[in-house]
Amino acid sequence: MRFTSHRDFARAFERALRRAGVPMAYSQGFTPHPKISYASAAPTGVASEAEYLEVGLREPVDPAALRAALDAALSPGLDVLEAVVATGGSLADRIEAAHWRIELPGVTPEVLGQAVSAFTAADEVLVERMTKQGRRTFDARVAVTAIDVIMPDEMPSEVPAVPCAILELVVRQVTPAVRPDDVLSGLRVVADLEPPVSPRVTRLAQGTLTAQGAIADPLEAGRDRATIGGR
Repeated sequence: MRFTSHRDFARAFERALRRAGVPMAYSQGFTPHPKISYASAAPTGVASEAEYLEVGLREPVDPAALRAALDAALSPGLDVLEAVVATGGSLADRIEAAHWRIELPGVTPEVLGQAVSAFTAADEVLVERMTKQGRRTFDARVAVTAIDVIMPDEMPSEVPAVPCAILELVVRQVTPAVRPDDVLSGLRVVADLEPPVSPRVTRLAQGTLTAQGAIADPLEAGRDRATIGGR
């Protein structure tokens, strides 16, 4: 599922809404579209356990029933975990950081630890990436609020004979956005870290940053409500 693009997921989700009989609200004009707002879509090739979206409805429905109907209508691997009533402000306002896990097969924790130390010690780590506006250079260090190496005994490798270092990081949303591959580029800049095979990247959480540096669940404000209302 990590190789499903955001556009593919959006099409699948719209089909699931129709199959589940959800009373969707639509935009105006010659080509009406369902009112769906996606927050920080994951890049293609990245797995995610924390995708959020907001849907507009014509009438109230029961959140638990909506979740079950949509989950049943989606393909295996696309799982709806929770639905709550949208309360106050847009969903995008509640997404300001993400927690990522990056598995690096063929890299030892010791080598990764040295690279992370060099990255955190740097005041600035400049990387390049091709964007819609052309090739841009930006600081990958400024957006990273936490970066840690997970030891093997905390999360064993899928193939015990092959070393697999695991990196977890919390990245704030900035402009231009800093993605996990940008952080890996930064580790290459400061420590010549070159993973021998492609990393496996998973987004674990999204939300607002607390004073303690944790990520608050963006759905928390709507958990006490009993229905989803049209917007």
